[in-house]
Amino acid sequence: MNNFRKFVKDNLAVGFLLFALFLGAGNIIFPPLLGQQAGENFIPAIIGFLITGVGLPLMGIVAVAKNGGDLQQISSRIHPWFGIIFTSIVYLSIGPFFAIPRTGAVTYQIGIAPYLSNSDSWVPLFITSFIFFAVCLYLAINPTKLVDRIGKVLTPALLMVILLLAIKSVITPMGAIQAAQGEYIHNAFSKGFIEGYLTMDVLASLVFGIVIVQSIQAKGIIDRAKQVSITIFAGVVAALGLSFVYISLSWIGVTSPTVTGYFDDGGSVIAASAKALYGNAGNIFLSLVIILACVTTAVGLISANATFFTKLFPKISYKTFTIVFTIFSFIVSNFGLAKLISITLPVLLFIYPISIVLMFMVMMDKAWNRAPIVYTLALAATAFVSLYDGISGAGFEIKWYANIVGTLPLHDQSLGWLIPAIVGALIGWVIHLMTKSAKTVTH
Repeated sequence: MNNFRKFVKDNLAVGFLLFALFLGAGNIIFPPLLGQQAGENFIPAIIGFLITGVGLPLMGIVAVAKNGGDLQQISSRIHPWFGIIFTSIVYLSIGPFFAIPRTGAVTYQIGIAPYLSNSDSWVPLFITSFIFFAVCLYLAINPTKLVDRIGKVLTPALLMVILLLAIKSVITPMGAIQAAQGEYIHNAFSKGFIEGYLTMDVLASLVFGIVIVQSIQAKGIIDRAKQVSITIFAGVVAALGLSFVYISLSWIGVTSPTVTGYFDDGGSVIAASAKALYGNAGNIFLSLVIILACVTTAVGLISANATFFTKLFPKISYKTFTIVFTIFSFIVSNFGLAKLISITLPVLLFIYPISIVLMFMVMMDKAWNRAPIVYTLALAATAFVSLYDGISGAGFEIKWYANIVGTLPLHDQSLGWLIPAIVGALIGWVIHLMTKSAKTVTH
């Protein structure tokens, strides 16, 4: 018991670090919208959301940590070019393509829009995002401990805001639970499962793994088994924290419609709910915390992307990448939060299943001696199905493609890629064994 207490005490900080890495301001906006739309089907919806928003990221952290923490090195087991391309896609997805612009859009939607009489004009969003990204660019180009210090204060502050909102929504609910809306009427679990993609935490976990490994190594722990056990503990701490946050915010959304009305994005839901629960003071405090959290998240992601691509293309400076990524993010953020999320989802429908399968393959790769053919066929089969899901999610329909994918088991639950991935891996394994046996006979 004493050893366990010492283990917890020594490594709790690593768990809080991982939780802080995952809890970006963008994550705050999805659960309230889920709760508002799921209504009476809240329980199956939040279970689906927690699987992809909490459970799979936890597994991703463990999988990467078990294999040294370097995503590019791990994905290069399939092929060096796959390692470069896939890792680049992951960084760009949690960087200038989606996650960084989302911080600017969330800043406007929660921090500025509620105080405007006419929020339909493009001008306030443009001015807000311009100022926001100018500040982020300055901080990213001029690294300072200010961002880290603010970040350490903001995570507890953000948790406190969520806790206060959740307690008030339980003690004095804003309204009765309403009927489910849209896809949540008949497919609450699968809809919640897909909504969990939008957190992008599975992609983030593949990158955060190296941060956790380095943090553990900095404590002088070099034994791989100990690193993995600490990582698992840290992952459990982060998972419990995230689960609390997501369930609390979802419940706020569930009880909100009769007072706030329905919205197209979670940013508006949480802003309106804060005002309904605590008045203007609650809204102002929420806005301030979210804006600062968005700044620290954006700076961290800009810096991480610039660092990675400078390593990939050493002839281009860190400063140049920082400027390019910031300007690009500024442009994309002006699509607005709702539009940005609608653009993001089809891409995530394509790359998320590939990331999930890669994560599971990495965890079990000793079973097939890391044979590239096993990885390749499993991921190719997954990509065939997930590409269709992405195309379909974007509003396009290819009849012959739909006829094939539509016959797959679990397709209606948005898991049509699962069986093909398993079959692909098994075929790859058989080919690996046959090739290995043929080489043995030859020699």
